[in-house]
Amino acid sequence: MKTAARPASLSPKWVNQWLMHWTAKPLLFAGGCLPAIWLIWSAVNDQLGANPAEALIRSLGDWSLRFLVIVLLVTPVRTWAGWPALARMRRMAGLFVFFYASLHLLAYAWFDMEFVWGAVVDDVLKRPFILVGVMAWVLLLSMAATSFDRVIRAMGAQRWRWLHRSVYAVAALAVLHFFWMRSGKNDFAEVAVYAAILTSLLGWRVWRSFMRTPSPAAKRPSR
Repeated sequence: MKTAARPASLSPKWVNQWLMHWTAKPLLFAGGCLPAIWLIWSAVNDQLGANPAEALIRSLGDWSLRFLVIVLLVTPVRTWAGWPALARMRRMAGLFVFFYASLHLLAYAWFDMEFVWGAVVDDVLKRPFILVGVMAWVLLLSMAATSFDRVIRAMGAQRWRWLHRSVYAVAALAVLHFFWMRSGKNDFAEVAVYAAILTSLLGWRVWRSFMRTPSPAAKRPSR
């Protein structure tokens, strides 16, 4: 089977050049912090509605999912748009997933459980949707802890890649967590949108791996 042809650049070269510029990371970092700043401002100014604690917990969960989508979008966009420098931003986007997921978990432990850790453990074990959310966070923690160059060198590239493929499990667990959370209100429209996006992105990776795998005939040595 032939490998898929590399698409021509679909976008101006200046975008890739800007992504290589020293200002790109600070600006994108500032952009990633904006949702947290806006939520803090809204909480301080009583702008989160009738149930601010629930609104804050859910908004942080939503931003975790959005940054997860961004992480999984990096490779397809880099490939099809011809922006190889976009790969430099993937680690930062992944750390923002962990950041917002950690704030989501912290807000739940604070506002729902008042930091009574025994009650938190009981609640996690009793409610499956919280359990799968915590499982997703543990995987994110393992990836965040191993996202630094020194750790990557110590682990070896192959083992590091295998560990960071856990992002696919995180995506599945996050959607399942969201689905179970919304099942009480029978509201699945937003869940379906995230499920469709994440399934498409994961499907693209499977298709790309299949297209890049040489056929048995191609593996046979020539005589």
